[in-house]
Amino acid sequence: MMTEATAKDKGLIIDILTQSFQDNQSVNYLIPPDGRRLNRIRALMDYSYETCKLFGKVYLSDDKKGCALVSFPERKKTTLKSLLLEVKLILNGIGFGNISKAISREKAISKNYPADPIYYLWFIGVRPDSQNNGVGKQLMRDLVAESERMKRPIYLETSTVKNLPWYKKFGLDVYNQLDFGYNLFLIRNGQ
Repeated sequence: MMTEATAKDKGLIIDILTQSFQDNQSVNYLIPPDGRRLNRIRALMDYSYETCKLFGKVYLSDDKKGCALVSFPERKKTTLKSLLLEVKLILNGIGFGNISKAISREKAISKNYPADPIYYLWFIGVRPDSQNNGVGKQLMRDLVAESERMKRPIYLETSTVKNLPWYKKFGLDVYNQLDFGYNLFLIRNGQ
């Protein structure tokens, strides 16, 4: 089972996501390939965590080996805090040179969302030493159940081809594919 994360879980969640996504094409598309790469990925995960705390939910598996960041895009508002988070992301994460790349990619992806509210699974990750032990499977089951209770379809993206069959097991299918110099698969359920 998953539980909603508390402020004391933030460091653990950022660690799990940084470890899980350090070799991810979609994440590294926005991260400058410099000596600060891992710190920049941490900054991206910090931004994602804080954004989901404001406009969604952050979950941790009961064994604290996996986590998920969920966003409800229609709730997102521009506030002083959200602007400060974006500035921090630019300074510590993506850098000034990748701002237009990030905005263009976001625009291309979000064009594919319906007008109705969605359950956007931004990140799901399991500590690398705990993968393939059912942690992610249980998290995903819980996320699907919650999205069904909320009557919202799940939307997500992945650049990891080997994850496509895994998502399919939960009733999620690729509905579009975008090319950013790597393939980004847009996935949803209930359509």
